[in-house]
Amino acid sequence: MAFASKSPWVIHYDGSSCNGCDIEVLATLCPGFDGERFGVINTGNPKHADIFLVTGSVNEQNIGVVREIYEQMLEPKVVVACGICACSGGVFHDCYNVVGGVDKAIPVDVYAPGCAVRPEQLIDAIVAGIAVLDQKSAALAAAMKAARKGA
Repeated sequence: MAFASKSPWVIHYDGSSCNGCDIEVLATLCPGFDGERFGVINTGNPKHADIFLVTGSVNEQNIGVVREIYEQMLEPKVVVACGICACSGGVFHDCYNVVGGVDKAIPVDVYAPGCAVRPEQLIDAIVAGIAVLDQKSAALAAAMKAARKGA
């Protein structure tokens, strides 16, 4: 693990789901499954978060909120779509106001499908997100180094 990903902070947003995945996200971060053993800490502030966990589908009312939270996060950042609704719209896919999965609003780095997604899958997705965070951090550092050389 690189320096940037030693203790990644996550922010969780429920788009519009049945709350099954939300319960599993909370279970993942609690002592039973101990997501904190990877240094993962839940935060409510997008400016402090490294990983954006989204549950539920994106609809016409929350697409702006999802984009705003994403834009408030600092680079490098990772988005994890948690549950089949966040991945593709799930059982709500054909509803009149559902746009689709989270990838219809913002770029998604890791998909964790399931209905409801299990804590073990979420831990795997977060660990995969940490790897993506390391890659993005290295790319950002290289770009900054190249910019300093060119200046």
